[in-house]
Amino acid sequence: MVGKTYILVIDSGTTGSRAVIYDHEGSVIGYSYREHRQIYPKPGWVEHDPIEIWKNTIIIMREALFNAGIDPREVSAIGITNQRETTIIWDRESGRPIYNAIVWQDTRTDKYCRELIDRGLGGEIHRITGLTVSTYFSATKIMWLLDNVSGIRSRAERGELLFGTIDTWIIWNMTRGTRDHLTPDRGGAHVTDYSNASRTMLLDISRLKWSEKLLDKLNIPHKILPEIVYSSSRKPYGYLRRDILGAEIPIHGDLGDQQAALVGQTCFKRGELKATYGTGTFILLNTGGKPEYSRYGLLTTIGYFFEDYEPIYALEGSIAISGAAIQWLRDNLGVISDPRETEELAKRTG
Repeated sequence: MVGKTYILVIDSGTTGSRAVIYDHEGSVIGYSYREHRQIYPKPGWVEHDPIEIWKNTIIIMREALFNAGIDPREVSAIGITNQRETTIIWDRESGRPIYNAIVWQDTRTDKYCRELIDRGLGGEIHRITGLTVSTYFSATKIMWLLDNVSGIRSRAERGELLFGTIDTWIIWNMTRGTRDHLTPDRGGAHVTDYSNASRTMLLDISRLKWSEKLLDKLNIPHKILPEIVYSSSRKPYGYLRRDILGAEIPIHGDLGDQQAALVGQTCFKRGELKATYGTGTFILLNTGGKPEYSRYGLLTTIGYFFEDYEPIYALEGSIAISGAAIQWLRDNLGVISDPRETEELAKRTG
């Protein structure tokens, strides 16, 4: 009898993806990491290849298991954390993306944001979603795709296409072709959790559901949106396909990366906050069971929403580019060949 002892976590970030296997005591026993390409078609445009991210996810899961030296049947659950806001639309039947993923850093939708503000929607969007109108969030990226990729608006309206952030994309591919409680006929669980949904600029954060009013005003078909699920649920969203690791493993957790850090730093009490430094720099403050709105430009967001508990909200402040600047120095300017070189260069300028 194989015991269920381990947890597999996928962290699909902006610059790369990692898989980590934890034992019952919370110790890391297996690890794997792979970078993915940063695609810059034009100034201000940032894209990722969703197929590359999915293939890398398969590789790192297998490598982490191999490095841990455990049987996949010993893994009791999978959890997902992900770069937020990054937007993918794909074909429901073939699973092929209709365009590259548009990354949260991408600024091509500045015109759409200005038009929304000019239409007087800024205040309403902030009140409903807790967010300011910005290129950062998924909504205007969806609008751009529907307007600029030939023929997809009509397909979206017919329900032939699906939208998701990176968590949705990975979970859909993990469960595709399986039978689970959300899609019992064909598999491919099309879900996102409340923390990721709150970053789309489409979620009514007080009513905890997609805002039909905003979907109508932004001309986005409801049919493409995923089902919103708890950030941690006793009943799995679906099961990892057996052909990937050799075992059907339930998927029980899903959190946007910054909210996952809030949980990981055990900021469970109102007033506790975390700061993390990665591709960007982010501070999140736990504000408890109701949304609090900032007068100073901070974002109101859902921190996490676990089954059997009330939703927990947060205020967020961010610096979009920090660690990403180091990668830019390496990949685009060629100033360094390894991120560790920046420490010595910084000391010389002091």
